[in-house]
Amino acid sequence: MARNRRTPELRTTPVAGGLAALVPDTDRPRAWTLTVGGAPQSHVDLDDPGCLDFAYQRRLGHVIDLAAPPGRPLRAVHLGGGALTLARYLAHTRPRSTQQVAEVDAALTALVRAELPWDRGWRIKVKNADARQVLGTLPDSWADLVIADVFSGARTPAHLTTAEFLAEVRRVLGPGGGYAANLTDGGPLTFLRSQIATVRGAFAHTALAAEPAVLRGKRFGNIVLYAADHALPIPELVRRVATDPQPARVEHGSALADFAAGASVTTDATATMSPPPPPHAFR
Repeated sequence: MARNRRTPELRTTPVAGGLAALVPDTDRPRAWTLTVGGAPQSHVDLDDPGCLDFAYQRRLGHVIDLAAPPGRPLRAVHLGGGALTLARYLAHTRPRSTQQVAEVDAALTALVRAELPWDRGWRIKVKNADARQVLGTLPDSWADLVIADVFSGARTPAHLTTAEFLAEVRRVLGPGGGYAANLTDGGPLTFLRSQIATVRGAFAHTALAAEPAVLRGKRFGNIVLYAADHALPIPELVRRVATDPQPARVEHGSALADFAAGASVTTDATATMSPPPPPHAFR
């Protein structure tokens, strides 16, 4: 007679950002979703670091895949760590990569180290400090890729949305390097439009990927911005996001410029946090 598989228990612990919970994935025996303050932050499968369950993380995974020929090691900076889903993915798909993670919440990092340990052979270094502060400590032209995925209370901190912040990103990126950011917005998309204007002011080429309902302002959700000074691999990005389990649309070039028309570049003097999610957004 087959034995019933034991259902893993919900694990909770207080961290700087609120109450963190590790919610077991009922379909994968060693997979967990990390939530902080009720907002989903990361999904990790300890048996399969190549698994990207969240739609926005799959889109950032496409950026990682397209940043260089398959398997080539990268030097990557992750601003915002969470459960290190993307750092694990990059280490798995690009062995011998060197990665610097900035995660301000030391208690959260301690929880992840204890409950969701990663391979100690991976070249992943975590600094528990503010993302912009960590960025400022890195050498010029050090990174091939900078990924910003930072939330405080389910909102992007204001100081990580500005032209001055992006100037520091550019300083750290080497020739041929790229920048990607996960943002959230909804309704009139005022915040998103200002971020597009700011990123377009910093880089020669910019694209975004998001679900059509989000871009129409019908639903609050995630938007991934992707930028570089070299031409972006738009046809392959379009193909990949269109065939995801949750298909998305890619905007770039003149269509993206038209979408953000009239929006102002965000500076340290004018920056505000991203808008709060509506009630019950994560239920």
